[in-house]
Amino acid sequence: MMRSLWTAASGMIGQQSNLDVIANNLSNISTTGYKTQAANFKSLIYQNLQRNSTTTTGEPKPVGAQVGLGTRVASITSDFTQGPLLASNGAFDYAIQGQGFFMVQLEDGTTAYTRNGHFIMAVTDDGLELTDSNGRPVLDTAGRPITLASTYRAYNIGVDQNGNLTYPDERNNPQYIGIQIGLAIFPNASGLDKGTESNYLESAASGVPTIHTASDLNSKIVSGRLEGSNVQAADEMVNMIIAQRAYEMNSKAIIASDEMLQQANNLRS
Repeated sequence: MMRSLWTAASGMIGQQSNLDVIANNLSNISTTGYKTQAANFKSLIYQNLQRNSTTTTGEPKPVGAQVGLGTRVASITSDFTQGPLLASNGAFDYAIQGQGFFMVQLEDGTTAYTRNGHFIMAVTDDGLELTDSNGRPVLDTAGRPITLASTYRAYNIGVDQNGNLTYPDERNNPQYIGIQIGLAIFPNASGLDKGTESNYLESAASGVPTIHTASDLNSKIVSGRLEGSNVQAADEMVNMIIAQRAYEMNSKAIIASDEMLQQANNLRS
């Protein structure tokens, strides 16, 4: 009886974590660049009820007798499928159509990776700098902050689908200025550590990133668009119902085990 209590309890704990993941997905359904997550489960160790491989008459047994001891969360993985490209009024809002992550330099000098292309052109002492909404520099294909001289005017700066920054000449024709937004890819993007604000961080599981241009990856940088969350509300609601029912079934298993223990305690010799 005690085995069933702990097994059912592990199921309830696992489904609670599953519900936490679903709730986080729903709360980020409008977060730019957010990627939906899913909890994956695995069974715990099995206990041998009968160790003998033969019957009492010496005949070999075709199957053993093992009972599982429950479940636990094995991993919480992100789904990096493309989100919808939503129209935006931001002059420096960009969406990646295809593979890759924008690179943003954090305060401690490390690099964060994101699909959130809500950028601004900030004024600095040296001129202009392309940053995220918190003022952290966006990096180019060489891994350096994207900065421009003070002679440039932010409202004239453009970006083509390959991430090249352009500026109009005297005839108002856009010309490349030798700066290109860099995109990073990883051997295992699912291994990235999750940060705040739709940022991801390199980890041992993700592997070392490589920096590419959008054309290298057959991707496009779409100006005037932002990539929306790829969370599907209907799918998350179905997953929530499934998690709720699984939690309920595990709780009923605990109740049944408790009632059986109570009946055993009430037996009279």
